[in-house]
Amino acid sequence: MSTRLVILGLLQERALYGYEIKQIIEEHMGDWTSIAFGSIYFALAKLTEEGFIEKVATEQEGNRPSRSVYQINEAGRVEFQRLLREIWHDTTQRTFDFDIGLFFSRALPQEEIRDSLNRRITELEAALQHLATHQTEQEAGIPPIAHAIFGHTRVHLQAELRWTRDLLEGFERGTYP
Repeated sequence: MSTRLVILGLLQERALYGYEIKQIIEEHMGDWTSIAFGSIYFALAKLTEEGFIEKVATEQEGNRPSRSVYQINEAGRVEFQRLLREIWHDTTQRTFDFDIGLFFSRALPQEEIRDSLNRRITELEAALQHLATHQTEQEAGIPPIAHAIFGHTRVHLQAELRWTRDLLEGFERGTYP
């Protein structure tokens, strides 16, 4: 659903071609979305087929492959609003695959668990550093609401880092498993 919502949302601004959508996502949403490049083109085809967007032009520059330009229509605006409201009203409890691995942690050697948790801590610290750097780089060109989005991601990463450190400590003390 998020791919559809993002594409429809971006097309609210202006007509775009697939690669432009990919660039916008990477440059401005990459820290808090995980939309694969291939899923963009799949979603564009599906949204066109469903009548939410329209292909308005096909452009070609030099020897490059042609590219289709898409724009949203009235049905797409209605669908965008529906998807947006669905996100705002979603209170689904999130689950974490890692917890399944944690449940079965007795099946792994303790040293492997400690190594994995240390690696996880390092990766979370790096993610927090990247987020801080990226936010600073984007500071001048982002809308005020982007600060809240960066903050939301930062709070989740910080909580995950604290929890992982506590978990490692518990394994090192012999509290787990």
